[in-house]
Order: sequence, then structure tokens, then C-alpha cells
Amino acid sequence: MTQHERCIPLMPPMALHSDTTPCVVRGEGCYLYTEDGRKIIDMASGIATNALGHCHPKVVAAAEKQLHTLIHAGHNILYYEPYTTLMEKLVEKTGGKYKLYFSNSGAEANEGAMKLAKFATQRPVIISMKNAFHGRTMATATITTSNAAYRKNYEPMMPSVYFAEYPYLFRTPYKMEDGKCPKEYMTQFDEIFKKIVDPSMVAAIMMEPIQGEGGYVVPPVEWLQYVREICDKHGIMLIFDEVQSGFGRTGNLYAWQTLGVEPDIFTSAKAIAGGLPLSAVFGKAEIMDKWAKGAHGGTFGGNPVSCAASLAILDELYEGGVLENVGKMGEVVRAKMHELQAKYPQIGDVRGVGLMNAMEFVKPEDNAPDGALCAAIQAEALKRDLLLLNCGADHNNIRLIPPLNVDEATLDTVFQIIDESIAAALKG
Repeated sequence: MTQHERCIPLMPPMALHSDTTPCVVRGEGCYLYTEDGRKIIDMASGIATNALGHCHPKVVAAAEKQLHTLIHAGHNILYYEPYTTLMEKLVEKTGGKYKLYFSNSGAEANEGAMKLAKFATQRPVIISMKNAFHGRTMATATITTSNAAYRKNYEPMMPSVYFAEYPYLFRTPYKMEDGKCPKEYMTQFDEIFKKIVDPSMVAAIMMEPIQGEGGYVVPPVEWLQYVREICDKHGIMLIFDEVQSGFGRTGNLYAWQTLGVEPDIFTSAKAIAGGLPLSAVFGKAEIMDKWAKGAHGGTFGGNPVSCAASLAILDELYEGGVLENVGKMGEVVRAKMHELQAKYPQIGDVRGVGLMNAMEFVKPEDNAPDGALCAAIQAEALKRDLLLLNCGADHNNIRLIPPLNVDEATLDTVFQIIDESIAAALKG
């Protein structure tokens, strides 16, 4: 019996049919190796988690060294070197304004961020965004709207949550003038505060600065700036969920640094430790200082091995030239995507920042989402040993999530296979 046959997953892996899902035995760099001898190019990166690809030597060495020194201590009761060093470096790299708390997963960090905002403001309400994904725990599923399946059968959910429109401009129902963000995305807050909830009751407006599972949607910067102004006006915390967009994915350590809009609180996970469990809640010092001792905690947060791995990644991002590579390779990716868009009218939109990019597949006759074509392209790509993921509520976006240190030669091969896969899917 193979490993694949022994697996009984709770749900099929994202974007793949369970009967075609490869069973991998090891990974190296951009490649996965299967039990039946295949070598697959991995453009999923563990869903944006393997920052430097699989088993990067410096990450492995750092984790292995730490395994021989201290595996677990408990950050609620002790200090230890990898934890404090990582914290100091992250505070420095984010401008010296933030303090942070380490936890384990993105959902856990997002729950912590909401708790911090409620505790600091003594207000009950969270405003989230339509099309958002923040996790699958009860609280984070409550503020997730990218797929009803994540909320089905779990009602009633966390109370006092309301939703605003996120500017998905490719599919906006509003009139656009000169390419500017339609005013309705701004004025909606007037309606919310007048008819639904008074702003004095709102603890936080929470969003992804670039939506991930919702379709790799990049909002207009002027809209983010407007939301920042609203929060300042009403004493509301602006929370950015940087679980997928953070730790180098956009060419800076965090997307808010790329976009130039500073949150009060933000979260980090996925790539922060390159595949080991680690996440963080960042809060401006004056906010974090309001969080009383014992108001939040956890046993495994800030694990020494995970912190050691994170330090190795951080060093590569800054000292190894990886952040510069993200900017250069991001331009390469988008140029290649636009070439495909010129060739195939089924590609309705290309969007992204850094190495967080997507192509949206549509039916050319009416621009309707074409999730079936997207799935067929993924299947054809996998036949050609390329692993791709989709995203979006209609599963009609191919998102490219390479390791941050990917090179142009690998991308040339990837796009050759994507081109072949689109052609094959259209014929099929």
C-alpha cells in the first residue's frame, strides 16, 4: 500500500482532485519529489509558506542546531535567545514602533489581533471585508467571506461583525473614471456608520492589504489611505492580515511597507519560519501596552526551533539579496503573464505585487468567471510536472507563489508549461 492510499484527508487538497494528488517524499528548492519518481516544479510553496523553497540549507542548519540546544521552554514563563533576537530584529525592520507577540498559526494570530483591538479600545465591533479569508477557527471564520463553505453549519458565529466592500476593480459594479477607485468604496463607510453601527462601537476595521484566497486582489492605495483616515478620525484600529502577503512576498518585509499605509496592528505567519509553525501579532507600542498580563497567551508560541529558522530566513531576505530578487522576478512574472494575456482572451486580468501574482480566467463572450477552465489548466500543468494553485470565490484565478529566491530560468520553464497547459485545456 502506498502512502497515498493510506491517507484519508478530511478534505481534498486545495485545487487538486484527491485521485490525482501526488504523494511527495522530499523537497529541494523549487522541486518536489514523489514516491513514484516524479520531479515536480512547486509554484505553491506550501501555500506561500516555504519562503526560500524546500529545505533551504541555511534554514535546515539553523533549525538543526537549535534542536540540539533547546526545543521548547514556554515563552509565558521564560526568555530564550532565538525568541528575543527575532523579536528585536522584527521590531527594527518594521520601524521601531511595534511590539509583538508570537503564536503558532495565521488564524491564531488573527484572533489575537482582534482580541488586542477589543481590549485596547474596549469596543465590541469588528468590520471585515467581503471576499476576505482570515482563517477557519470560529472567530476567523466569522470574518471570512471568500467561501460560504468555511462558515456552513457553524452558525451562530462571533457576534458584532459587519462587512464592507473591498475594491475588486476588475469586477466592480461601479463606474470608474480615469482608472480611479470608485467613490462608492469610500462612501460605504458613511452608510455603515449611519445605518448599521455607530463608529464609537467599532474596535477595528480588519483586512488583507492584498487579498489572498479571495483572488490576489490588489486594492487602490488611495482606498487604503482613506480607510486609514477613517480609523484615525474615529479611534478605530486598522488591522492588516499579512499572513499570506508578509515576510518578503511583495518585495518588502510586509505589504504595508510596499503600499505605504501603516496599520495599528498586523499579523504575520506562513513564510515567517519557512514551514515551521510560527506566527506573530504586531501592535504599536502604545496599543500593545494596554494588553494586560494574562489577557492572551499560548503554550507553543515562539518555539525556539521556529524562531531559529525565522532568523535564518530574515538574514537571507536582507543580507542574501532575496528582497531585491522578489522585485526583479515579480516584474518578470507579470511580463510573462501579460504575454499570455495577449495570446489568450480567456485571461481577463493580470494583477499582483512582487511575487504575489495571479491570472484571472474568464469566458471571453461575457467575462464570466471560468473556474472549469482554471481547473483544467491546473490538471494539464500537473501532468507536465508543474504544481499550481487557484484562488478566488469562483476558483478561476491561477496564482503563482514561487519561493522568494526563484530564478528566471525556472520561471521560463514554468511559463512554457503554463502556455502548453492553457492550449491543451482549451483543446480538451
